[in-house]
Amino acid sequence: MIDMNYTPLLLSLKVAAISTSVVFLTGVFFSHLLARKNFFGKSLIESIFLLPLVLPPTVVGFGLLILFGKNGWIGSWLLSLFDIQIVFSWIGAVIASIVVSFPLMYQSAAASFENLDSKLEMAARTMGASEWRVFWTISFPLAWPGLLAGLVLSFARGLGEFGATLMLAGYIPGRTDTIPMAIYFAVESGQMEKATFWVIIIVALGFSTIMWLNWWSKRNMRRFANKNT
Repeated sequence: MIDMNYTPLLLSLKVAAISTSVVFLTGVFFSHLLARKNFFGKSLIESIFLLPLVLPPTVVGFGLLILFGKNGWIGSWLLSLFDIQIVFSWIGAVIASIVVSFPLMYQSAAASFENLDSKLEMAARTMGASEWRVFWTISFPLAWPGLLAGLVLSFARGLGEFGATLMLAGYIPGRTDTIPMAIYFAVESGQMEKATFWVIIIVALGFSTIMWLNWWSKRNMRRFANKNT
């Protein structure tokens, strides 16, 4: 009989939702800031942003452990000033998800902003529109399909994050047991039915997310084609 404890599902959705919100805001901000600017060091900054995409998750987790551990540069400061412990907490899972999913959001957002027609933004500026208004009325709406793709992919990546989360948040039932954690430790303890149950849940979530994104993209393409015929 499978133990129907839905804590891993609720925690995974919570972690993915928070991390995706942070990643979306920061990804849009930095990508728009750097999209059409060329300066010395830009390649270095973008390489740092995309580095988690090519590193093993355990390496990312080790780096986060150095930063946010009790004796880490940031972790010791948070612990002494605010009594906040990142290691072995759900906040650690959120931070791990943010770091590993940020490159996906940044790449999608940067490509969207770089491919915008700059003449439209320039026309709005010559008519007296502020940079803030240009962004919200022209740049953001035109880039939205790419931004949405990055948002969905970041959510899916945050939902399935395992390696970095294990290094930073560990596995504490009821506190840090996301679905990937529950699957791994269920298999390790020989509870194959439980592992299969969670595999089906996370595959269904990931599949439905990608299916929705594909459906939305094709619908918008049809609308665009109809407007231009």
